[in-house]
Amino acid sequence: MPSAPAPTPATEVRRDGAAPRKPARRFDPHRFGPVIGLVLLLIAGTALNPDFATWDNLMNVLTRTAFIGIISIGMCFVIISGGIDLSVGSMAALIAGAMILLMNALAGSVASPVAVVGLGMLFALLLGGGFGLAHGYLVTRGRIEPFIVTLGTLGIFRAVLTWLADGGAITLDNDLSDAYGPVYYGSLLGIPVPVWVFLVVSVAGAVLLNRTAFGRYVQAIGSNEQVARFAAVDVDRVKLLTYGLLGVCVGIATVLYVPRLGSASPTTGLLWELEAIAAVIVGGTSFKGGEGRIAGTVIGAVLLSVISNILNLTSIISVYLNAAVQGCVIIAVAFLQRRRP
Repeated sequence: MPSAPAPTPATEVRRDGAAPRKPARRFDPHRFGPVIGLVLLLIAGTALNPDFATWDNLMNVLTRTAFIGIISIGMCFVIISGGIDLSVGSMAALIAGAMILLMNALAGSVASPVAVVGLGMLFALLLGGGFGLAHGYLVTRGRIEPFIVTLGTLGIFRAVLTWLADGGAITLDNDLSDAYGPVYYGSLLGIPVPVWVFLVVSVAGAVLLNRTAFGRYVQAIGSNEQVARFAAVDVDRVKLLTYGLLGVCVGIATVLYVPRLGSASPTTGLLWELEAIAAVIVGGTSFKGGEGRIAGTVIGAVLLSVISNILNLTSIISVYLNAAVQGCVIIAVAFLQRRRP
């Protein structure tokens, strides 16, 4: 009669007959740190100003977060793949100016203002995707570092917009502003439209990153590009698509932003790249690539908006130091990531 096989570590029983102990899960500060930080900020904001915890202020924070949050979703893919894009703010400004010029030009020839707005929104998405693909092409085919490519286009995009605006502002036609307004000021079930769009983009980004081959390839390339090539991953194609995806996200954010003011100027989108990168890094994505989470990026974007909102509602420090606070947050998180095992 054959002897019973020796129990494996997973099936071993203790001498007292009790079930084996499962290894205790260690607390991961890099995974839960952004959530804890956000909760602490919410508590602090409520204690400093009772108006902070109102529904209207919450919706205001989430609406302001939507622009940067949507761009951060695309930025998350780029950073996970080992890249970077410093031009998203200037890109948004140029897209805004170009779509306003197009819509103003079509206003006299197309009968319906709604149709004109629809064409303008489609143009913004296509233009954003085109800019992103151009970045990807220069990085993959031109073999130029993404930092250099996007640093160059940062200046190019904003300079072109300044030229188109003749140093001033490009303003949307009044009739078109009325038709376009609900995209930013409208709401569904009491929640502003930009927040719904942000939610949809976030869910789509999470599914794309965690449930598709493309998402796995993005993470593999960021972890070790050479190994990914040996594994028959089309590295150049994946990188091209990540920059194209970021461009589309910038286009979506711009579509939501334009009806807010109805104009575009050389200061539109200023420092958006800093905020988007900060949201991704604060959310736990490794700046070296290969690791990141969309949920963390969303929390990072909300966290930075909450900081800005608290500064606006209190007099702890000047609101003009908001960018300085974000810069300090980036440096602090980067320092902590250096200590990550």
